[in-house]
Amino acid sequence: MTPQEEFVTRLRRHRQRCRISLDEMAAETRVKRELLEALEDNNLEYWPRGLYARAWIRSYACAVGLDPGDTVDEFCRLFSHGDRRANSTILGIADIIAAPPAYRDEFAHREDTRAVSTKAPAPSRPWHAPVTQGFKAAWQRVVTATGPYLRARRAPRTTL
Repeated sequence: MTPQEEFVTRLRRHRQRCRISLDEMAAETRVKRELLEALEDNNLEYWPRGLYARAWIRSYACAVGLDPGDTVDEFCRLFSHGDRRANSTILGIADIIAAPPAYRDEFAHREDTRAVSTKAPAPSRPWHAPVTQGFKAAWQRVVTATGPYLRARRAPRTTL
């Protein structure tokens, strides 16, 4: 069994475990029943490419309780319909040179670009910080300018 067939079989089994019929799945995902049957038969001849294929697989995965991100990533890896990088040029060149139509980047990339950063985020300033700093600076100027005058005008303390 090929990896593509295993992927499709896994989707079908999850749908059957959830006891969702193809008609219910078609209503929930807004994909024609015939196209869902074709997917489960591993026949993507009439399926769209790119964004729509990924969106349909994402909605299918959500409906049967699978992780949508992982399911879409696996679909993109296994089928050229959903691959974000495979386009007609790459497939055409692969046909010309008789090589597999897999895109290989010449630069090394990090494994997971969505990983959480280990650096602590910079603390954000509150919205009122510029206003309060302006008032604070003005108040300091007033206190410094009138400081000796205010001290001289105070009533002396009396002790009883």
